[in-house]
Amino acid sequence: MDFIHPTTKEIAQNLLGKLLVHKTNTCIYSGFIVETEAYLGIEDMACHSYAGKNTPRLQSMYKIGGTIYVYTMHTHHMLNITTKEPNNPQAVLIRAIEPIEGIEQMAANRQQTGILISNGPGKLTKAMAITKELDGRMINEGALYINQEKSKIPNEIITAPRIGIPNKGDWTLAPLRYYVKGNPFVSGMAKKEVLPPLKIWRNII
Repeated sequence: MDFIHPTTKEIAQNLLGKLLVHKTNTCIYSGFIVETEAYLGIEDMACHSYAGKNTPRLQSMYKIGGTIYVYTMHTHHMLNITTKEPNNPQAVLIRAIEPIEGIEQMAANRQQTGILISNGPGKLTKAMAITKELDGRMINEGALYINQEKSKIPNEIITAPRIGIPNKGDWTLAPLRYYVKGNPFVSGMAKKEVLPPLKIWRNII
């Protein structure tokens, strides 16, 4: 998958339906990505690299597209994949997955079942045992990778404002969140909005 030439908005949408896999010494975890957010670099007031901010914690943001950027917020790890060329610090946050492999261990990791296993960015990283040890590595070149051959195609992608972005001017309501319509694992998805699988995906694997 190209993490450099498309726009970050396009990459955030292209990631929907892709099968994210994390292989550890004890388990193989996988799930279809169902929700993402785009962060557009130095112009984006909600982005860590806004106005060119560059600290030791942010070094991965400044690396080539496809670099894994994991940061911690309120004790939760957040998984991002950088986009664009080096020193153009943009990224996509992976917000939710539909679990496929390792579900029993995911539930144990989370001490939760059902949609609560992975319907949020901090939830999915705990479920899949993703830690800051992956920060700075390349996606698809190690334990964390995307299996495009087993990916799904969303029937419809919904665009909405990002979550938890207060007091950032126009960027608070900027439509930079993308999710698979009707998927129950999307964070905050109302039960009345959940669709049957045949209406969520074009291809059922």
